[in-house]
Amino acid sequence: MEDREFILLDQVCFHCGDKMESDSTLKVDEHVFCCLGCQTVYQILKESNMQNYYRYNTHPGKSQKVPKEDLTYLDEPNIVAKLVDFKDQERSIITFFIPAIHCSSCIWLLEHLYKLNPAVLNAEVDFMKKQVSISFKHEELSLRNLVALLTDIGYEPKITLQDLVKEGKKVNQNRLVAKIAVAGFCFGNSMMLSFPEYFGMDAFEKHYANFFGYMNLAFAIPTLFYSASDYFKSAWQSLKHRQLNLDVPLALGILVIFLRTAIEVLTQTGPGFADTLCSLVFFILIGKWVQQRTYYHLSFERDYRSYFPVAVTRLEEGGDRPVQIADLKVGDRILVRNNEIIPADAILLKGSAAVDFSFVTGESKVVEKTLGEIVYAGGRQVGGAIELEVMKAVSQSYLTKLWNNENLKHYEKKFDTFIGFISKYFTIGLITVALVATLFWLTGGDPTRAWGAFTAVLIIACPCALALSSPFTLSAALSILDKNKMYLKNTAAVEQMAAIDCLVFDKTGTISSPNSSMMFFEGDLTAEDRVIVRSVCRHSGHPLSREIVKWLGEGELKTLFDFEEFIGKGILARIEGVSVKIGSASFVLGENGIQDGTRVYVAIGRSLCGFFTLEQAWREGLLAVVKTFEHKKYDLHLISGDNERRLDAIRLIFPKSAVLLFNQSPAEKLTQIGNWQNQGRQVCMLGDGLNDAGALRKADLGIAVSDDINNFSPGCDAILDGSSFSKLPVFFAFAKDAVKVIHFSFLISLSYNIVGLSFAVQGTMSPLFAAILMPISTVTIISFTSLMTRWFARKRGLI
Repeated sequence: MEDREFILLDQVCFHCGDKMESDSTLKVDEHVFCCLGCQTVYQILKESNMQNYYRYNTHPGKSQKVPKEDLTYLDEPNIVAKLVDFKDQERSIITFFIPAIHCSSCIWLLEHLYKLNPAVLNAEVDFMKKQVSISFKHEELSLRNLVALLTDIGYEPKITLQDLVKEGKKVNQNRLVAKIAVAGFCFGNSMMLSFPEYFGMDAFEKHYANFFGYMNLAFAIPTLFYSASDYFKSAWQSLKHRQLNLDVPLALGILVIFLRTAIEVLTQTGPGFADTLCSLVFFILIGKWVQQRTYYHLSFERDYRSYFPVAVTRLEEGGDRPVQIADLKVGDRILVRNNEIIPADAILLKGSAAVDFSFVTGESKVVEKTLGEIVYAGGRQVGGAIELEVMKAVSQSYLTKLWNNENLKHYEKKFDTFIGFISKYFTIGLITVALVATLFWLTGGDPTRAWGAFTAVLIIACPCALALSSPFTLSAALSILDKNKMYLKNTAAVEQMAAIDCLVFDKTGTISSPNSSMMFFEGDLTAEDRVIVRSVCRHSGHPLSREIVKWLGEGELKTLFDFEEFIGKGILARIEGVSVKIGSASFVLGENGIQDGTRVYVAIGRSLCGFFTLEQAWREGLLAVVKTFEHKKYDLHLISGDNERRLDAIRLIFPKSAVLLFNQSPAEKLTQIGNWQNQGRQVCMLGDGLNDAGALRKADLGIAVSDDINNFSPGCDAILDGSSFSKLPVFFAFAKDAVKVIHFSFLISLSYNIVGLSFAVQGTMSPLFAAILMPISTVTIISFTSLMTRWFARKRGLI
C-alpha cells in the first residue's frame, strides 16, 4: 500500500504539475513529464544551466499539450513594425502580454532569457500587469523566433495590436477571487461552528465540541495551504534575500495560528483559533483584491484620461498649433524642435533627424535618420527642427513606462518610504516581544502560558492593517493630484514631496508666465533678416526662441544647412552660406560682451542686427505662493540663467533669507543643488524640462513646469501644468496630509496591537477576542484611509 501511494504521488508532471493519465515513459533525471513539450522545456533549461527555475516554486511551468500557433505572420515587415516599440540598426524592443506569468519562477526565467539565446539583450517583467519588455538583436533573432522561444518554454505571448495597459485591465483575476471564495467559505463555517464555544455550550452541544474542533481544523487547512500561499512565498523570497518585508510577520502569524489551532484541537486542550485564521486571510485577500483593482484603475486613469501635459506642435493649413499628445491622430503632421521628445512613431518627412534614444535604450548614442524612415517614440531630436507624419496611435502607457525607466536614474535618489522604514523594524520588534513574554513565563515555571503568550503575540500583532494603509492612501492621493494637473511619477514621489523643506525656482517660464509676455527689438531687421531669424528660431524649443517666432509672426521660411544649439548660451546656424548667431551677449559678441540674460542678440554674417528684450509678467498668484511657503518655514531660493535686471522686483517677492543667483549655467545650477543637499536639505527644483534637466534630476524632487510645450524631461519626478502653479502650496500640504493619514493609520493599528498585546503577553487571550479584534482593525484602517484622504482633499479644495 505504501508503494502504491508513492507511485500515485509521483505521477504528476515535474514541469507543469498536471496529473498523469497513465504511466509515462517520458523520464529525464528521474523526473516524469506529461508530454514531449514539458520534457523539451526541462532539457532546454538544463542545457542552459537554469535549473534554478524549479527551485523557486514546485511545478512552475505551463503545460505544453496545447497545439502551437502558426507564427509565419510574424515574418511580415508591416506586422512587425506595428508590434515593436523601438527598432534601430542593431536592436528591437517589444512588450508582450503573457497570461502565464504567475510566480517568482516565471520572473526569474523570463529575466534570464539571454541564457537561452544570447541575442536577447535584456528582459524586464511587470508582474502586476503580466507584461515583459524584451530588447533583442533582430539581425540574430527574428520576432517570430523570439515568440517561438517564449512559446517553447511555456510563456506564449498574447499578440495584440491593442494597448497593453488595456489588456492588463483584462487580466484574469479568477485565481485571487477563488482564494477569496475559499477563505470566505471557511470563515463563515468556522464562525458558525465556533458560536457554541463563544456563548457557552449546553450539555447536548458539549458532546459535539471535539467534532466542531476537527471541523474547524479542516476548514483551516485549505485556508492555510491555498488561500494564504502567496504570503508564504513572498516571505520566503524576502528571507532568501536577507530582507524583512511585511509579509514575514504576516506569514509567521498565520502559521502560528494554524499550529496552535492544530495542537489544541488534536490534543483536545482547547478550541483553537481556526475562525481567526480564516477571517484574517479572508480580509487580507479582500484588501489585496481592492488594492489590485485600485492600481489597475489608477494605471488606466493616468495613461488615458489625465495624461501629463506634453503638447506637440501640429502643422495645419492655418499654421502651427500646439495640441495635447492625446489629441494626435494617425496621419497628423507634426513639428519636433531641437531637444524635444518624439511623442509617437512617425515617418520623417522633412529635415535632418539626429535622434538620441537614451530615453528608450539607456545608451546615449545619436542615430541619424533619412527621409521616409521611421522614427520611434521616445527619442529626443538633437539638431534642427524636423517634420514628421504620425504613423502609429500614441501609446501613452508606453511613454509612462519610459518615464519610470530605471536606466534614466543617473543620480540615485535615496529615499526610504514609511512602509519600507517600518518593515525593517516591525518584524524584529514583534519577535522580540514574543520571545520576552515566552521567557518570562518559562522562568516562572508555566510552559503552557509561555506557549500561549508566544503564539498570541504573533496573532494579535499582525501588520495587515499597516500593509494596506500605505498603498490605499498614496494611490488615492496620486489620483487626486492628477485631476488637479499635478502629475507625479509614482506613489513614492508623494512621500518624497512631503519630506521637502527647500524649494528652488528657475525664473524664465517657471515663476514668469510665457503666456503673458511682451517682446521688444532694438536695432534694425530687414525683411530678409526677419525671414532668417524666424527660420533659425523655429528650430529651437527654448522659451525665448518661441517668443521670438511668435513676435515675428507666420511667414516665409528658409532651409537650414547647419544648426547647433548650446544650452544656456545660444544658437549657431548657417543659411545659404551665411553664418547666423542668436543668443546671449557673451555668445554672440564674444568674451567682452555684457552678460544680460533677458537680451537675445542677433548677428547675421559679421553684422550685429540688434537684440530682443523679453518682458514677462509673473505667474498669477506667485506672491501668494511664495508667502505661503515662507509662512510654512520652507527655504526658498532662485537660480536663473538670466541677468539681475529684475532683481529689485524679485527681492520684493522672495524672503530676505532667499539666495538669488543669476547668470547661472546648467552645470552651476547642478552644483548649487548638490551644495544644499550636502547641508542636509531635502531639495525640490522647479524649472523647465529642457534647460534645467540636470538640476531636476539631481534634486530630491524635480518638478517640470509646462505650458502647452513639449518640455518633457525623463529626469523629473513630476510635471506641473502652468495653469495650476497657484495651487503649488496646496499640493505640498496635501502630500503632507497623505503621509499624516499613513502615520495616523499606523497609530490606530499600533493601539489595536497594544491593547491586544496587553492580553496576549499574559497568555490568556481568548479566541473570541482575537477573532473580533483582527478583522475590525483591518476594516477600520481601510475605511479610515479612504475617508481621511478624501476629507483632506476636500478641505484643501482639490475635490
